[in-house]
Amino acid sequence: MKILVTGANGYIGKRIIPVLLENGHHVVCAVRDRRRLNLSPSIMKQVEVAEVNFLENFNDEDLPRDIDVAYFLIHSMAGSIRNFMELEKITAHNFISYTNKTTAKQIVFLSGIINDDQHLSLHLQSRLNVEKVLKQGQVPVTVLRAGIIVGSGSASFEIIRDLTEKLPVMVAPRWVNSKSQPIAIRDVISFLTGVTENDQTLGKTFDIGGPEVLTYKQMLLKYARVRKLKRFLFVVPVMTPRLSSYWLYFLTSTSYKLAVNLVDSMKINVVARDNQLQDLLGIDPLPYEKAIERALENIDQNMVVSSWKDAFIASRSSENLNEFIEVPSHGCFTDQQKVPVPHNSRQVLEKIWSLGGQNGWYYANRLWLFRGFVDKLAGGVGLRRGRTNPDTIHAGDALDFWRVLVADKEKRRLLLFAEMKLPGEAWLEFMIKSENGQDYLYQTATFRPKGIAGRLYWYSLLPFHKLIFKGMAKRIGEGK
Repeated sequence: MKILVTGANGYIGKRIIPVLLENGHHVVCAVRDRRRLNLSPSIMKQVEVAEVNFLENFNDEDLPRDIDVAYFLIHSMAGSIRNFMELEKITAHNFISYTNKTTAKQIVFLSGIINDDQHLSLHLQSRLNVEKVLKQGQVPVTVLRAGIIVGSGSASFEIIRDLTEKLPVMVAPRWVNSKSQPIAIRDVISFLTGVTENDQTLGKTFDIGGPEVLTYKQMLLKYARVRKLKRFLFVVPVMTPRLSSYWLYFLTSTSYKLAVNLVDSMKINVVARDNQLQDLLGIDPLPYEKAIERALENIDQNMVVSSWKDAFIASRSSENLNEFIEVPSHGCFTDQQKVPVPHNSRQVLEKIWSLGGQNGWYYANRLWLFRGFVDKLAGGVGLRRGRTNPDTIHAGDALDFWRVLVADKEKRRLLLFAEMKLPGEAWLEFMIKSENGQDYLYQTATFRPKGIAGRLYWYSLLPFHKLIFKGMAKRIGEGK
């Protein structure tokens, strides 16, 4: 079958594509920017890529008409606090406008569990709105509703992991007593692929979940048990939703926008109502603790296929990153360091590709941490996002408070764009060039200020920039 996967570079999309290929399907990946589709070379050879933005009016002539199934995996919750509902409706309307012109026999949509449609969070209300829009089209829709997804790189799992690993004693909001039915990412993919062109699922809605109904408190403590950590959790009834959002924001790697939307959803019980689809497809979901063990194994083995933080622009959701690939020069401040590379340039390149995350920035790491802390206080992303893999990066990946614009090992160039809160725009570029038989590392920091505040920012930090950038370039150039 020919299957279209929207949101192909998202958390679910990147995991379902290899499974669809293994099942013998022809896969078309729909993405806004083909340069950000980071799949393995062997998988890239097997897929067809279509560049499309369902948020805008687009020429659907660029998309195939002869598809059999279309997966709608587009999500906007992480990019804004309230207007994501309207954004998701727009994408859904544009999507069915396209699918109505195709030969598709089925749309598959991953939604959220809705136990009480009278008291929905904005997130769940938006998911329900999208369901209704998709069902207005001519193609039958199969809706799968899931709660907490447990897997390496999932937002929910990473929040649970952050809180439990960092806090021996947790003072938590009341919503930790809300109930959910967590499901392993492996089982979500099994359900999504299992319903493909299954006549018994056409036009129907199913809840999917794991075998256990747990409170968030139980999920945190069970994670601690798997990790053999002694943890204590106390519930405080006076913590407001706003304080709860700040609690998540400052203690985990999540953005403030995502924290607000998650807290809004976590106040509501999300429990699967039946096991109808589980019985129909013969799927035996993993228990919660087993799902945690699987996720931790993937993290330990550096086998995280996808991560929530790489799937959206954390602080600049309304902007197109393609606009920033060309580093400006007019009206900008720059700091350029040129360092001879005495050793094998390959070692230096690997060191560049390992920047950030657990490896740090090679020089004055305490100052980097302090800058990340200040960014968090200002409502930015901070340093806690880290990186998905310790030595592999691709265009579009999150890298601490940077976003990767270019990661070209053949041309020996890495270009980062700042997502921290700034009175301007900032780039950090690393290049290795050969001159007269000698390799040199060129490290260039570029800042385009906005108004007087931007200029004051640059000049006030100039002594620190000189110290940090010079020391960092020297350490990287050593290649050790």
